[in-house]
Amino acid sequence: MTTPIRSEREGDVLVVVSDNPPVNALGAAVRQGLLDQMTAGLADPEVKAIVLRCNGRTFFAGADISEFGKPFVGPDLLEVIERIESGDKPVVAAIHGTALGGGCEVALGCHYRIATASARLGTPEVKLGLLPGAGGTQRIPRIAGVALALEMTALGAPITALKALAVGLVDRVVESEDSLVTEAVAFAREVADRRPLPRASEKTAAPDPEAVAAFRKANARRFRGFEAPEANIACVEAATDRPFNEGAAFERQSFMTLMNGVQSAAQRHIFFAERQAARIDDVPADTPRRATGRVGIIGAGTMGGGIAMNFLSIGIPVTLLDMQQGALDRGVGVVRKNYEATASKGRLTTAQVEAAMGILTPTLDFAALADCDLVIEAVYEEMSIKKDIFARLDAVARPGAILASNTSYLNIDEIASATARPQDVVGLHFFSPANAMKLLEVVRGAATARDVLATAMALAKTIGKVAVVSGVCYGFIGNRMLAPRHINAMKLVLEGATPDQIDRAHVAFGMPMGPFQMEDLAGVDIGWHRDPTRIESVRDALNAEGRWGQKKQAGFYDYDDRRNPTPSPRVAEIIADFRKASGLAEPRTDITDQEIIERTLYPLVNEGALILEEGMAQRPSDIDVVWIYGYGWPVYRGGPMFWADTVGLDKIVASLDRNGFEVASSLRARAESGQGFS
Repeated sequence: MTTPIRSEREGDVLVVVSDNPPVNALGAAVRQGLLDQMTAGLADPEVKAIVLRCNGRTFFAGADISEFGKPFVGPDLLEVIERIESGDKPVVAAIHGTALGGGCEVALGCHYRIATASARLGTPEVKLGLLPGAGGTQRIPRIAGVALALEMTALGAPITALKALAVGLVDRVVESEDSLVTEAVAFAREVADRRPLPRASEKTAAPDPEAVAAFRKANARRFRGFEAPEANIACVEAATDRPFNEGAAFERQSFMTLMNGVQSAAQRHIFFAERQAARIDDVPADTPRRATGRVGIIGAGTMGGGIAMNFLSIGIPVTLLDMQQGALDRGVGVVRKNYEATASKGRLTTAQVEAAMGILTPTLDFAALADCDLVIEAVYEEMSIKKDIFARLDAVARPGAILASNTSYLNIDEIASATARPQDVVGLHFFSPANAMKLLEVVRGAATARDVLATAMALAKTIGKVAVVSGVCYGFIGNRMLAPRHINAMKLVLEGATPDQIDRAHVAFGMPMGPFQMEDLAGVDIGWHRDPTRIESVRDALNAEGRWGQKKQAGFYDYDDRRNPTPSPRVAEIIADFRKASGLAEPRTDITDQEIIERTLYPLVNEGALILEEGMAQRPSDIDVVWIYGYGWPVYRGGPMFWADTVGLDKIVASLDRNGFEVASSLRARAESGQGFS
């Protein structure tokens, strides 16, 4: 096996070097090389001390997670760290960039650590449903205390080198990366004769039950449904009441339990799915990008202003167009208010707020869009309005400009037909609030040029979005799948379930809110025909009484002044009246949470299968990414298509058949063949 690990001699100091781009991941070859070089250095009588450093942009940034789920190839990281820490010569870790996960654990196994001021150390395994499996939960509390160990392991929060210095995780900080190796070698000579060697495993961790209790309480909502945070907490607690070897054994057992569990598999699935979503099958990675130096946005409402902030925040000038001065002024005011709210929390400086606002150009003049490289339409969801705008854009926008619609549902090809350049038209479906939500559906029209798609995907990454390509269909990926959930939730209400019961079942499943809470938040009146005498559904009846959701303090729920919901007796009456007027059967009293999940989420999976059949999504994992980042699907369930595999496709198909749904042919075929989506 070739090894990316080598060594250099600096007199009586051996410098062990990792050269494993891009992030010096701790794969099998790296682990073997480290073990070999450390063993040789410790055995060499002419070597007085050892420095461990990495080439490239970072120290070891963690495990090679591509090895997860594959047959193990030794040595394991525990053996490597044990060899480093138990040796009789001081080992100094020279840290730059990031020392994350296993990389942080390697550094903690060294006797001393020197780092650049810009370096960061962390154990983010919890974000993959895991915990540090090579002693991290045992060494951090022994060096720096329980409170910091909880922050680093159960939250996965990295810390700066300066903070690490203050708590003892780092022994020395240097300003310049250029001098890191020189100073590390000098430091190694300085400590070469010091004995006993400081070994983290030989320290004790003081119990801190108050810190643990406060940490659990402060993060109860964040940790709801997740297994890994509590496992990390338990391991940190073990460091305070067990010898190191026993604590390390408990950590390893806990790690393997998580590794073999569904939640970690789900979280690792999403980790890879997010990266895979950025690849478009027929668009090469080297496809040239178009310019995006200035962005125009049509519509200064909530969506337009939120979209603008994505570009302003990274220094891209924005021309914001509206048809009315009042609307334009309100839109600009909301953008400023949002920035100032962020600044008040310490996340922006006043200078940064003014810099962003300084490159925003409000205008009523359509011709002002002529110098924009990308124009995003963000107006009312009405096809005739959008086509009129794109026809006007066709006459104004410069040749080669990308023309995008923020439509949530409408046909991009029909919108593009209003122009003489459909190849330049693409859908960019931002999710609300657009300045905060990470998902961006990039809707590919029949004529959308490849370089337009490549530019859209690259720009999404630049503004911090997770982009997923969708074909042209009503609602694209996310909203198309949302529809059967809402339709079937309403059917359950008419059969006897309450909105509150249905929402509670979804929240218990792990969703941030249920379908009726979502309707109240978005506005019950969205899409309403506006005729209060025309009552064709429960939603019509609610709208006729002005129960339009949170904005009216009344929707499917009643709301107080702080928008706290309570089940509404009036809504119960409206539902009962509508049920009676429609001649429906008496309400059932035996509807269970399991039935609610089966009748609302199984049809959602079925719709996902149809989307794949039609080629509207490239891959099942893209659908999972949409639902994780756009709708709050619990990441520990891995997205609806991954979750369907964990439930069993045969079980889902049987339930759909039993409840009278038309099953997608591909879903039935997968179930019958035993083939899953992931």
